Amino acid sequence: MVETATPTDTLIEVEDLTIRYGEHLSLAIPEMSVRRHEIFGIIGPAGSGRTSFLKAINRMDLFDSKMDVQGSIRFQGRDVKNWRNVYSLRRRIGVVFPLPVGLPLTVYDNVALAPRLAGVSKKSRLDEIVERCLQRAALWDEVKDRLSSLGSLLSGGQQQRLTIARGLSQEPDLLMLDEFSIAVDPVTTMRIEDVLKELKNELTIILVTNLVQQARRLADRTAFFLNGACVEIGDTDAIFAGEVQDSRTNDYILGRFG
Repeated sequence: MVETATPTDTLIEVEDLTIRYGEHLSLAIPEMSVRRHEIFGIIGPAGSGRTSFLKAINRMDLFDSKMDVQGSIRFQGRDVKNWRNVYSLRRRIGVVFPLPVGLPLTVYDNVALAPRLAGVSKKSRLDEIVERCLQRAALWDEVKDRLSSLGSLLSGGQQQRLTIARGLSQEPDLLMLDEFSIAVDPVTTMRIEDVLKELKNELTIILVTNLVQQARRLADRTAFFLNGACVEIGDTDAIFAGEVQDSRTNDYILGRFG
């Protein structure tokens, strides 16, 4: 089941996408769209092509000579392969990986890095950006008195929220999260989930998760990937109510495999 959206509602359009690593087909998607200001959940077992999909959107295939991406991924109406400046594309897309990727910088400099690279130099402006992004990541109250400390000294959950703040500092149109809660305690996970619900008013979120109930709590629509194929896309409430086109979707949600 594939849903489409009108061009004005659509941030990402996928057509005839295939991703291979050598001879191995990692993912094939005939058609897919991601709408503006939605949380788009992607569930499925390990090896189903979910992370490869995120990498293809952000042109991370440029870092992997074995990764071959064919077909079309249009971001804001423009094929990602046609962005002459790939860094301009990536500035519009924030990425949060499964494990916190802390830069060897202070808390402040972790968040201020992207704005500085974009040409922001005035300290008052940087201060404003850092505070706003840490607030949005539900971290400000915990770190406002130690902004000059190394980000690597924060707890795992705090480092993950720092990663989110760093991603938000570039003012992206899209935030992609790949198993963000894998190394985060349940209480912090719920705090981050609350943040994500608020953020969708400002941007689009793609959420890859192994936790099907997390997709149920957060996602407006959910896609189920299996064995390198997009089996189904639908309204999250409907999918979790058992209104599916493919019985494998329901089997996965109910824990019968995966």
